[in-house]
Parts: sequence; C-alpha cells; structure tokens
Amino acid sequence: MRLMSSVRIGRLSAALILLATMGLWNFPSAAAGPEVFLATLDAIERHQMENWLAARAVHDHQVNAYWSSVNAKRTERKRKKGTSTPLGPDDYVMTFPPTYAGPEISASLAKRWTAFQEKEEAKAPPPKPRPGIPEFLANAKAIYDFVPERISEREFKTRYAREAIALGLTKEQVVRIYALETSGLGAADMVAGIHPIRKTGTPISTAIGYAQLLSANTVNELAKSGPKFIERLRRLPAGDPARAAQINGKIAALQKMYAVARSVPDDWGRHVALGGTPKGLGIHAINVDGDIGPWLQVLKLKGLKIMAEKKGVSRLSGAEIELMNLAGPGTGLEMMQPAGRAAPTPNFFERNAYGRNTIVRGKTSAELIAALDERMEENIKNAGAVEFAQVFDELGGGAAAIPAAPAPAPARAAREDVGVPQPFGSH
Repeated sequence: MRLMSSVRIGRLSAALILLATMGLWNFPSAAAGPEVFLATLDAIERHQMENWLAARAVHDHQVNAYWSSVNAKRTERKRKKGTSTPLGPDDYVMTFPPTYAGPEISASLAKRWTAFQEKEEAKAPPPKPRPGIPEFLANAKAIYDFVPERISEREFKTRYAREAIALGLTKEQVVRIYALETSGLGAADMVAGIHPIRKTGTPISTAIGYAQLLSANTVNELAKSGPKFIERLRRLPAGDPARAAQINGKIAALQKMYAVARSVPDDWGRHVALGGTPKGLGIHAINVDGDIGPWLQVLKLKGLKIMAEKKGVSRLSGAEIELMNLAGPGTGLEMMQPAGRAAPTPNFFERNAYGRNTIVRGKTSAELIAALDERMEENIKNAGAVEFAQVFDELGGGAAAIPAAPAPAPARAAREDVGVPQPFGSH
C-alpha cells in the first residue's frame, strides 16, 4: 500500500480511536479499548502508539475491501456455474490479501501492549470447551442407549481397507488421506486438536477418525444411507448369543439415530446445526464402532470420488480428494480446473477459514495441491500410515470378509461455495 505521512496518520488517529471506543472499529484485540493503555504512556510513546493504531486501521480497511472483492467474484462465479458458463481468469481475484507495510511500534511497547491485552482478556469468562470423545459417548448412551464396539487399531484399519477396496478406492488414495488427516499416526477415535500419541490437547472441532469427519458429515451420511447400514447389520453373522444381542442393540440404536437424522430437512446447514446438539453428538459416536465406523468413513471418501467422476474427473490423487474434503466437493473440483488452479486460494475459502489454516494461506490452488501432496509424502513414513499400507498389501485387493458396502449417494454439493476447511489433526 502507499504509506501515508506520519502527519496524516496523526490526524486520523484521534478519530479512529474515538470510533473504537464507540464500538465502530475493532482494534487487534477487542478485550479493551486502547484508551486505557494510552493513558499509561508518556507523550513520545503515546504518539508512536496512536500512529501505529491509525496505520493498522487503514490497513484493516484495505483488507476488508480486498475480501469484499473476493466475495463479489465468488457470488458472480456461483451465478455463472448455475448457467454452465465457463470460468476464466477474470472471474477470480488474482492477488493475495494486502500485507501491513506501515509504521511499527518498538519491541518494548509491543510487549507491554500484548501484556495489557492478555490481562484484559483474562477477565473474560473462558470459552466453553468443545465436545470430544467423552461427550460423543455420553450422549450416545443417554439418548440412543448405544455403546460403540471398540476394536483394535489393526482390525479397524483392516475393515476400513476392505471397504475401500470394495468401493474402488486405492491404497494410495486412502493411506495418503489418512497420513494428512492424522499425521500418519492417528487412531480411529482421534479428534482434531488431540495429539494422536500423547493424547494431549483439547478438541478444536468434532472432526474424528481416519477421514476426520465432522458431526455434520456423520448426520449427513446417516440420513442418506441409514437404511442400508441397518440392513448390513442385519446381514452380519451373529455367531453366539452375545454377538447377536450386540448386533440387535446396534440396529435399535441406529434406527433411532436415523429417525433423528431424517427429522430435519436434507440441507447441509441443518445438518451442521443438528450435529452440534446432544442428539447429533451422540450420532457422531458411530464413527468409532468397529462395524459401522469403517463403512461410514469410506462412504464419505467414495462420495467425493463419485462426484468428481460426474464432473468428468475420473482419476483423483489422494491430494485431490483431500482438496475436495478441505474446500468442499464442488469448490475443490473448481480449484482443479485450469482457471481455478492458477487462482489464489482466498477465492475459495471464507476469510476466517483462510486465516486459520496455515497450509492454505499464501498459495494458488496448484500450490495448495502440491503442499498437500508434500505433507502426505512426509507423513506416510509414520507408524500408523506404514501399518495401514501393510494392511492394504496383505489384503491384496481381495474380497471383503463382511457384506459388500451399500452404493454411496453422490457427495452433497450444498457445501460447494462454503470453502471452510475442515479442521484436521495435522494442520
């Protein structure tokens, strides 16, 4: 940006600070207005701070204008896609968000400003913890009388690989997605934000398992394929009475869950809302069940592959499937087209999501695909990914030992222009 003179910035600063105190403009931290902090400074420090705040306000205005242009282009692309109009370079903003290039404050002043903000933020009530495995299991038991069957990690991978092979997914696709989503270390009950080995951290989303499905994904898949899942459970070999009772219990619970999933309109936004309720969180527990979890997660991946095939993209790498999972199926496919590949990633992600996801920022679509592939290449060397690859090799593409998976419905296109990255454990 073209820098303003310090005189002009000084003229702006008082007005901008007044706007902030009136709640009409947000400073880097909204915990407390800067006027309290400014009162603690001497004249030289105050002048420096006011100049910096004013310059940051100008920069923020430019960033807001940038994202407004991105959103306008996105709206127009959506209209064109609705009429099957080809997209070209002019349909995208071909620059990245502007970077701050104004005056800086001294290191000591910056340290004091940060400490002031942190002190003010500490006065606010702590954010409500995000739900994780304990909440999923507790709601599943309380609402549906469902306790998922936990099996060994090796056996879960084996069942997952059988499902993938039966549905035409390759070792390369599945293992590389697993490597990215879980750092090549994750377990079937891994939740985003929890370290896959140390089990430290706190959940940052409801994303779970090898494919890191969100609770809304689980609700959506169950709403589409619930009856087929129930029929599959009925066809499982019962064996002894204890196993028969276990299967019957799963059927009864899944019937209740299916009724809940179908109680809202077939709309992605409604599935997101339901997924955040106790009923939706309880449904999410089926991901860790030894019978249901592998079916469910592989169906999600296969649905992305089917959608791509319908759009004429018949061969997908693991990174390209992951791109569809990351940006939304339709958006991911758009990013693979010639015009989309050359476009900067802000065109495809909401502003907050772009800012949160380090692997997305500052790249074109082509560069993002390369970065995903590079991350996968690094993580397939980790123990969980190595074991997963061995499982595929041992199966050798053979027939599954359990009934064939139901044919998946196409991946929903409702998220086409959402562009919100799914929070992965490894990102």
